[in-house]
Amino acid sequence: LLERELGLRIAVVRQVHGVMVARATPGNLDELALTAADALVTTDPGIALAVRVADCVPVLLAADGVVGAAHAGRVGLAAGVLQATVAAMRDLGAGPIEAWIGPHICGGCYEVPEDLQAEVAAVVPEVSATTTWGTPSLDLGRGAAAVLTGLGVAVSCIPGCTRERP
Repeated sequence: LLERELGLRIAVVRQVHGVMVARATPGNLDELALTAADALVTTDPGIALAVRVADCVPVLLAADGVVGAAHAGRVGLAAGVLQATVAAMRDLGAGPIEAWIGPHICGGCYEVPEDLQAEVAAVVPEVSATTTWGTPSLDLGRGAAAVLTGLGVAVSCIPGCTRERP
């Protein structure tokens, strides 16, 4: 129904908290739905890209003629899913890229053990945060923004914490 309403085909993948990026084309959308990946790219204007998130970070990216969507959870962010998505877009000819980071669990709410915080911060230092109640946490949105900015991507953040406001 949504595809019919939009007049577009919707590409999804089987998200696994990894770094694989799948390319969506008109001929592979059924196969993609079964493909383990956490990001999609396409050059086809008739295809919409979708990632599913709860507390993870949704990232939508666009450049002239190329779009991308990434599911950047703790594991994927640390493993490099955003770097892989930007590289895949550039491989398809993307020039300047803009990204939008959507609502996700905020650093004030995403409590983690101190050793897990240190593990992720060793790869993406900007994720290190403290909850509003004073315990170690991860700010995945800040980390995603730092990674993307470091890649030369213009970033906009859409506010909202999925724990504070489901």
